[in-house]
Amino acid sequence: MMVNNSTHSFLQEELKKIQQEHCTEPLFHYLTLLNKWNKTYNLTAIRNTDEMVSKHLIDSLAIIPWVQGTRIIDVGTGAGLPGIPLAIAQPDKHFTLLDANGKKTRFLNEVKRQLALKNVEIVHFRVESYHPHPGFDTVMSRAFTSLAQMIYWTNHLIAPDGLWLAMKGRLPDTELQELMHDYTVEPYSVNRVEGERCCILIKNTQPRN
Repeated sequence: MMVNNSTHSFLQEELKKIQQEHCTEPLFHYLTLLNKWNKTYNLTAIRNTDEMVSKHLIDSLAIIPWVQGTRIIDVGTGAGLPGIPLAIAQPDKHFTLLDANGKKTRFLNEVKRQLALKNVEIVHFRVESYHPHPGFDTVMSRAFTSLAQMIYWTNHLIAPDGLWLAMKGRLPDTELQELMHDYTVEPYSVNRVEGERCCILIKNTQPRN
């Protein structure tokens, strides 16, 4: 499916509803690249560009109120979600996008180049092999793994007072019961996206190893 003027108008209208209309052009550019590269690299199962707007772009921007600090890492970023939309909307923050898939990081490097995203770093590493310093203020993921596994695999990435942020669909009751940390559940909705959506916020109350 082509990215056309209709999709551009739909994106602009959806961004207007969340006071992010100023991001229309760079997000449309990103959407165009995602649609083009998806035909070869299978970056997302969603093929309809209007669905990409709702389920990828607007969904990513919905978590802006909970992103903490200025150093953020998106673990298992895939096609750059939620990292790229957030980096476009928050140019004053630095985003590290981590993924072990070389095809996906090649795509992301092209996005970074074409959109001139100076606040984005693309890292082609397995999460357990990446050891930056200092830790990140927010460690976030979208459908990366279970909450307990997310904390286990990324504990070396988070700052002492950092925040884990996990984007989920239906409230993951079983996963929450397994957590040893304090957490907050923030439900949210996205226009034209059916079903429950929530953001799980987990404070790093443990000292780094």
